Amino acid sequence: MRSEIGKSGQPKGRTFIETARRAQIVAAAIDTIAELGYGQASLARIAERAGTSKGVICYHFGSKDDLIKELVAELSARGRAYLSPRLEAEPTGAGMLRTYIESNLAFMRENRNHVVAAVEIALSGRGADGSPLYDFSIRDAGVTALRQLLAHFQGTGEFRPGFDPQVMAMAIRAALDAVPLLLASDPGLDVGHYGRELADLFHLATRPEGKPAEGAPLMK
Repeated sequence: MRSEIGKSGQPKGRTFIETARRAQIVAAAIDTIAELGYGQASLARIAERAGTSKGVICYHFGSKDDLIKELVAELSARGRAYLSPRLEAEPTGAGMLRTYIESNLAFMRENRNHVVAAVEIALSGRGADGSPLYDFSIRDAGVTALRQLLAHFQGTGEFRPGFDPQVMAMAIRAALDAVPLLLASDPGLDVGHYGRELADLFHLATRPEGKPAEGAPLMK
């Protein structure tokens, strides 16, 4: 259930100070999990980083499970807010696909700890009842949206008709989802270069036959 938002931009019934404290705790959880891994990121360690107590965390979130779910949901919301206007500004299929790939990786670079923490949760996070704390429907929805984008531009003739949009969408997402693990082990990874290479690769994989690659000179 989503909290209702008041005129101030804060959820109804939640003060500005409470909202700021929640954000501080989420930020501490992100940095703790990114640094220590999910298994070592106890409430005590998160509280220590946040400069508060376990009791205060439980007051705001109810449990560690709820805190972790908030962390994942916030990353998803921030990712959509980052990506959507960039995609909407692109008029062509090739431009939209390149923007999708490069912007995803730019977001990962700008939000490294948050992304690394989310991967840790996806790999290891389990609730008290044993269920995954990472909402994998977020990933599935991303693949579905990408498949629809690819199929749309196949229909307009901007992408070649011979590939399966579902398989291509899964391949693109798999290539992107490999990057957080690289960032975790190599904070200095040249994400811009990685993104350009991936964008070039999938541009070649989707462009119609006989159409020159981006930047290639036209034959006279």
